[in-house]
Amino acid sequence: MSAAEDIWSGPRESRLRVVISAIGLSGAGFIAVIVALSDVIARAPAGAVKVGPPSHVPDVMYAFGTDVLGRDILSETVHALAVTFSSGLVAAAIAIVVGAVAGFAAVRAPLRLGVALRGIVGVLGALPVLLLAIVVVGLTSHEFAPIAAGLAASPSIFNRSFDRAMRLARSRHAEYARATGIPASTLLRRDLVYEVRGNFINVAGRAFASTTIALATLSFLGFGAMPPHADLGLMIASARANYLELWWPALFPALALILLILFARLAAALDEGEPP
Repeated sequence: MSAAEDIWSGPRESRLRVVISAIGLSGAGFIAVIVALSDVIARAPAGAVKVGPPSHVPDVMYAFGTDVLGRDILSETVHALAVTFSSGLVAAAIAIVVGAVAGFAAVRAPLRLGVALRGIVGVLGALPVLLLAIVVVGLTSHEFAPIAAGLAASPSIFNRSFDRAMRLARSRHAEYARATGIPASTLLRRDLVYEVRGNFINVAGRAFASTTIALATLSFLGFGAMPPHADLGLMIASARANYLELWWPALFPALALILLILFARLAAALDEGEPP
């Protein structure tokens, strides 16, 4: 029986996780296609003014309407989605390396060093991701916002990866293997394969969702992306002066951001659990 058949023949919760994760991965893939084709889908370049009548309500001609400068909101949302998506990928990659990989490696470090690292990072993990990101941006510049978001999300991912790897190292399987004389290098390869197979999508989805939220909030508060490279957070912030009169310049970027984060979190629903 294949691995997929094993999952579907398991408990209802396992089947539900597979379905939810498939929805998330499909949605994320669809957004990735939109981002890849952003220059084709968008009718105007990023920031182009007077594309249509100013403050035009959404209709057949302008599906998302236009803003006070006549910018096509559909085009601007697609371009901003591409910026947010690419920045989120960079930040998530940093969080995975600095957080997940380092957490896994820390368990294999000398015991006192690993425990000390877990304690230090545990303190950092108790701080809000946004606060850490703002501190990093404040010490550097706006261009380092993706790096700041990735580093800020790393402590919580490190803690989760460390705790999971520690459970792997102390599992009954590992104890039996050590008792029978199986080399530590073989156990390390086994744990690494299990970690990648059973937890990578979960960690990647969580990291992408967390860093994307941080990046959008940084931009909204003025610490992130700057014109002309506007992301979804900056689009929402730019429209806040006219939220009541012109609701569409903020609504559609907000919906795009919600879908992006939602699909990432749904993809993270797949987790094969702990070893026996």
